[in-house]
Amino acid sequence: MTVNPYLPMEAEVVERIQETPTIVTLRLRLTDADARHRFYCAPGQFNMLYLYGVGEVPISIKSGPQGFLDQTLLLDHTIRAVGRVTRALVRLQPGDRLGLRGPYGQGWPMQRARGQDLHIITGGLGCAPAVSVVHDLMRQREYYGHISVVQGVKHADDLIWREQYEHWSEQPDTQVLLAADQADSRWQWHTGMVTGLLDKLKLQPERSIAFLCGPEPMMRASAERLIELGLDADRIWLSMERNMQCAVGHCGHCQFGAAFICRDGPVFNYPRVRDLLGTRGF
Repeated sequence: MTVNPYLPMEAEVVERIQETPTIVTLRLRLTDADARHRFYCAPGQFNMLYLYGVGEVPISIKSGPQGFLDQTLLLDHTIRAVGRVTRALVRLQPGDRLGLRGPYGQGWPMQRARGQDLHIITGGLGCAPAVSVVHDLMRQREYYGHISVVQGVKHADDLIWREQYEHWSEQPDTQVLLAADQADSRWQWHTGMVTGLLDKLKLQPERSIAFLCGPEPMMRASAERLIELGLDADRIWLSMERNMQCAVGHCGHCQFGAAFICRDGPVFNYPRVRDLLGTRGF
């Protein structure tokens, strides 16, 4: 989309949604009408959000135009305040302006998933790249088989978008499983690790594909458990995170083995990264 990959486009905050005390969703609109109508993204891609005098960070696109014919024209980014730039981003209010570059990266293999059962397994705020997938699935529900959405959080209060999960659970042939490592008296779902839910999947290995995102230990444990349950490793895809600064494979900060996550990922087939997960220096 970006003609000059180093030059941000201007975007305006249309809506600010306080998800939790430290998590905010910014709903953005490109201020240039032509750029708005030319922008489209694939599920799993990310944008670089820029604040003058503060810095720039990569943020997954939670929802946005999914193709030339999608006239949503709004871009949702869910941000946790953890560093200098993200703390400044979550303070933005409707009407504020910021820079946006993107979309970047290789998204989820949606064409390969067509006609398949799809199991989406996520942990923490890592669910943002997966939410874009589920939105796409629900728009084109007839092209996919059974859908499982499995989400794990550390604390029960960390679960955001509860209404979305409830809505998805009501859709035909759709299974939603939720887990919290630490529950409270209001928690009505599984207590424990998200991997403890995988045995409950309606898994037909010969016709299934799995998309994983979240902390690397969770993804590795989930992938290995899926393999034990009969799913081929090449049917598992992971969304990786690293310190991405240029988004075009030049700076080297996100090098992952021989690949660059910003350019060759963030979505990778599991066999390609299996031996790198947990390896010091990668």
